[in-house]
Amino acid sequence: MATTIPKISLSSSRDIPFNRLVLSQSNVRRVKSGLSIEELARDIERRGLLQSLNVRPVVDDAGVETGIYEVPAGGRRFRALELLVKQKKLAKTAPVPCVVREAGSAILAEDDSLAENVQRVALHPLDQFRAFRDMLEKGMSEEEIAAAFFVASAVVKQRLRLMTVSDKLLDIYEQDGMKLEQLMAFSISDDHARQEQVWEIVSQSHNREPYVIRRMLTEKTVRASDRRVRFVGLDTYLAAGGLIMRDLFEADDGGWLQDPAALDRLVMEKLHAAGEDIRAEGWKWVETALSFPWGHTRQFVEIDGTEVPLTDEETARLEALRAEQEAIEAEYAQADEYPDEVDARLGEIERAILVLEERPLAFDPADMARAGAFVSLDSDGTLQVERGFVLPEDMPAEPKDDDVDGSDEYDHPTYEGRDERIADYGSDEGAVGDSIAPDVEPEEEDGIRPLPDRLLTELTAWRTLALRDAFASNPHIALTELLHTLVRDVYWQTPGADCLEAYVREIPLPVHSPDMPGSVPAHALRQRNEGWKHDLPEDEDALWRWIDGLDDASRMALLAHCLSFGVNALYERMPAYGAVSRRSVTERLKRADRLASALSLDLVEAGWQPTVENYLGRVTKARILLAVREARGDEAAERIAHLKKPDMAREAERLLDGSGWLPEALRTVGLADQAQVETVTAGGDMEAIAAE
Repeated sequence: MATTIPKISLSSSRDIPFNRLVLSQSNVRRVKSGLSIEELARDIERRGLLQSLNVRPVVDDAGVETGIYEVPAGGRRFRALELLVKQKKLAKTAPVPCVVREAGSAILAEDDSLAENVQRVALHPLDQFRAFRDMLEKGMSEEEIAAAFFVASAVVKQRLRLMTVSDKLLDIYEQDGMKLEQLMAFSISDDHARQEQVWEIVSQSHNREPYVIRRMLTEKTVRASDRRVRFVGLDTYLAAGGLIMRDLFEADDGGWLQDPAALDRLVMEKLHAAGEDIRAEGWKWVETALSFPWGHTRQFVEIDGTEVPLTDEETARLEALRAEQEAIEAEYAQADEYPDEVDARLGEIERAILVLEERPLAFDPADMARAGAFVSLDSDGTLQVERGFVLPEDMPAEPKDDDVDGSDEYDHPTYEGRDERIADYGSDEGAVGDSIAPDVEPEEEDGIRPLPDRLLTELTAWRTLALRDAFASNPHIALTELLHTLVRDVYWQTPGADCLEAYVREIPLPVHSPDMPGSVPAHALRQRNEGWKHDLPEDEDALWRWIDGLDDASRMALLAHCLSFGVNALYERMPAYGAVSRRSVTERLKRADRLASALSLDLVEAGWQPTVENYLGRVTKARILLAVREARGDEAAERIAHLKKPDMAREAERLLDGSGWLPEALRTVGLADQAQVETVTAGGDMEAIAAE
C-alpha cells in the first residue's frame, strides 16, 4: 500500500498597518553598525518593499491576540520603514505586506530570525555583472545603475568591463576556478584567444596573481635573450611562424620576438613533453610550470636516492678535464689575467666538470611509485628537474603498537593537484598572502608615492634570500648574530626551562617575484643545502657524534648554514589587528640592515636587476623616471618621459640594464653611497646612452 507524503502548510500573508507592528525582542540582529538603514530606506522609497516582513501576533496573558504584531525577522526593513514614517514619506497606517506565523507556533521566533539571516546567500559577482549588463542594454546608464544600488560608479564600470572577457573564462570563474581579481585582470585585453591561452599557462603555474596576467596580456615583444627563448630555441620559434624585430644600427642582444603568444605555446608544449619523459621513469606524478615558488618542496617528504657511479668513460673524461684545467692554470700562473679564448675554455672545462661531479640519483621503483617530480625552467633557460618528493598522505603509515589493522592515526588532507598544494603552502594569507592585493599603481599617477605593500614584500623577500646566502657564507658573522640573540634572550627576557632554549624557525617566503627561485642566491643555497644533506649520517642517533667529530671550520660552516634559514628581512603590511606590530617589523628591518652592512651585502652582485616584471611595471611613472634619472642622468629620463607607462617601463628596463641601480629597499647602508656615485658616473656619457 502506497504511503501518503504529508503536505506542509505555509503561513498566510496579508497587509498589516505599520502602526500595528513592533520590533520583536527575539530578533537576533542586535549589532546596529553597518546596517545601512538610510540606504535601504531610499531603496524602498524608490521601488517599494520587495520582501515581506515575518511577524507573529502579540497575545495577552489570557492568550488572546491583541491586534499588535511583533517582527522577529525583517528588523532592518522595519527600521527603514520606520525612518520613512519619521520623514513623513510613509503614512503611519500604510499597509505592510507580512507573512504571519500563527501564535504559539512550535518554531521559536529566534529560530525564524536566525534562519532568515543565516540562510541568505549573497549574489555571485558574475550574476551581478549579468544583471548590470542587462540593465545597461535596456537603457539605464552606468551612473543610474550605481545610484540605484548605492555603489560607486567605478564598481559598475569594473563589473561591466567583464563584457570583454571570454565566455570560457567566465564559466571557469562561475565554477570557482579562479578569483574575481584574476577574472578582472583579463578585461585589460579584448583578445579572447590570448586570454584563454594566458589562463592555460598561469593555471599551471604557482603564480596566478592578477599583475602577472596583465603583464602577459600586455606583453608585446620578448627579448631574444629571455630564458623562454633560450629554452625553446630561436630557430624553433621562427619555424613556427614567429616574427623577430632587429635593430640594424645598434647591438640588440639578438632582437625582440614579436609573438609572445606563439613563444609561450612552444614553451609549455616543450615543458609538458619533458614532463611526460620524466613521468615515464616511473614517478606517480609530475608537475610542470615555468617556475615554482621558493620553498615549494617544504611540505613534502623527500625520499632518498643513491648516486649513480661514474662509468669508466666518465671517470677518464673527468680526469682529462682536471688535467687540462691544471695545465692551463699552471701555464698562466704568473699572468695578470687569462686571454679571452683561454678564459672561455676554462669556463667550458668548469661546466663540464660540474656536470660530471653532480651525479644523478637512482631511486627505488617502489619509492618512485608514490613520489613525484617538479619540472620547470631554470633562469638560464635550461630544464630544471627536482625528483623524489612524496605527499604526506602517500607515505606508508607507521602503525601504533595497538593498531592491528595498520591504519594511519593522522587525518591527512586529500591530494587535489599541485595548484592546491602550492596555495596551501603560500596561504600564509594573514601575513603576506592574499591579504596583500597585487597592487599595480595606476598609469595616471605621477607622484612619488610609497611603494605598494606587495612589491615591498617581494623586494625584501629577494633581499632576505640574498642575505641568507651571504650569512651562510660567513660563519664569523653568523656566530656573532647567534650570540647577540642568545645574550638578548638570557639578559633581557625570561629564559625557558629547556636544556637549551635556542632554535631556528625557517621563515617561509611565499610572496616573491618570479625571478627569485632561479637567482644566484637561490642556486647557492640549494647547492649548499644539498651538500650538507648528502654528508649527514642516516642515523639520527649518530648525528651528535658526527657533529662532534667535525673540524672547527666545518662546524662553523654548518652553524652558519643552519642559522641562515632563520634570517628574516621581510617587510610586512600592518594588519588592523594581528600579532605583527609596526614596531616589531621596524626593529626587524633595522637589525637586517645592520646584518646586511656587516656582510657587505650587494644585491647587484647577487643578480638582482630591475625589470618590468619585478619592479618597473609595478610602480608609477614618476618612480620609473626617478630610477632612470638616478642611474643614467636627467637626459636619459627626459627621453622617455613622454611615453605611456608600459612603453616607458620597457625602455627603462633597457636603460637600467647593467647600471647597478637598486631601489631603496634593496640598498645596503655603506654600499649605497658608493653605488650611487658609480651609477651617476656610469650615466655621465650621455652620447653612449643615446646610442643605445
